[in-house]
This record gives sequence, C-alpha cells and structure tokens, in this order.
Amino acid sequence: MSITSLAGTVHKWLALVLLLPILFWFGSGLFFALSPIEQVRSEHLMARQPVQSMAVATAASGLKRLADRGIGSADRIELRMLLGKPVALVSHGKDRPKLFDLTSVVQINPVSSATATAIARQDYRGAFAVDRVVAITQNSPEYRGALPAWEVRLKGDTGLSIYVAADTGLVTARRSDLWRAYDFLWGLHILDIKEHENFNSWLLVLAVGSSLILLVSGIVLIPERLGWIARWRRTKRA
Repeated sequence: MSITSLAGTVHKWLALVLLLPILFWFGSGLFFALSPIEQVRSEHLMARQPVQSMAVATAASGLKRLADRGIGSADRIELRMLLGKPVALVSHGKDRPKLFDLTSVVQINPVSSATATAIARQDYRGAFAVDRVVAITQNSPEYRGALPAWEVRLKGDTGLSIYVAADTGLVTARRSDLWRAYDFLWGLHILDIKEHENFNSWLLVLAVGSSLILLVSGIVLIPERLGWIARWRRTKRA
C-alpha cells in the first residue's frame, strides 16, 4: 500500500470518528466568538457602586471595642462598607471569617437570606424582582465560590442568579442563561461534560491527537487530489 493510499484510508476513517468532536469545537467556538464576554459575565447588569468612605474615628473606635471584647488574634482585618454600614471582616488561619458591624460591634455573619437579597439588589442594575432565594452548601458546575452562600434568583428573561457568600457578604458570582449556555458549550469544547473544567483529560488528548493525524493525512493527499502526482508522472515518462 502506497503512502497516499494509506493516508486516504486513515483520513476517511478518522473523519468519520471525529465528526462529532469537530462539530462541537467549531460550533462552540463560533458561539464563543459571537458572545461578548462582558455579557456572559453579566457585567452589563451590574450597578455602578459609588465609593463609600469610612470615617477613621469610626474604624478606630470599632476596632478598639472589638479588641476590648477579646475577639482573639487575626491574620487579616478588612474594613469596608456593607449596605451603608461600616463592617470589619476578621480572618484567622483556616477558621471561618467573622464579620462585625463596627457600630454595634455585633457579629453579623453568616448573613441572612434577607441581607443577601439586599446585597443582590444593590449589585443589580434594573428592575429587581426575586424569584427565589436558595441556600448553597456545596459547589456545583454553576457555582464554585465561597461556601456557604445564597443564590438569589431573579425573575426575567436573563435567568440571572446572584450568589452572595454568607460569611463575607460579598457577591461572588453572577450566572445567567447566557452563561449557562456558554458553560455547557465549553464542556463540549473541552470534552468534559460533567465538570466543565478539565482540559487535560485523556479523551481530549486523544481527540486532538487524532485530529492532528487527520490534518497531516489530508496534507499528504493534497498533491494527488490536485493532480500534481499525475502530472509529475506524465512529465517523467515524457
């Protein structure tokens, strides 16, 4: 069997086997190219947050009162505003962080569903209507952020869910129907339907390696398909 015949056989069968993966790659790639990443991340639905300042005296007084209460050692203390109130997030090692209201020096985490809804409302730009609020205790392909968390699902055509970390009161993710479609197609693109994140799987390596062989065999066939070999043979006989 000549090299050209072997290349033709390999090319034909690999093309049949790789039909679906190649369809997934090109179809999903086209979707990625046509989808603005800002819309996939729902950045166009985020409200612009005004800069909120915290009085130095308020911060100093609150921290002193926390120290007087004996909150223990801390690796990090983050001061910020939460729903218009000065708060301190105290972290120590691998322990769950503690969130304190600096005015009342009361621990306010884990935040309630009502507080999470208020945080989501502040984060969202547009008419705000809640469909449901769900407690999240384990990660999933849709959400891999800090746990525990609250999913605030909004009514509307976008199917938007805003995730709020219960320990910090921070918005950790925004997931819309566009994001879900993008993520599903990403799973097809990397051939990881379950977790949508492993692009080092043996299945993907096998598919890409086979596609490379398909490409090389196609290149080998070009001279024959274009008649170059036949013309070369006629010229040689002449």
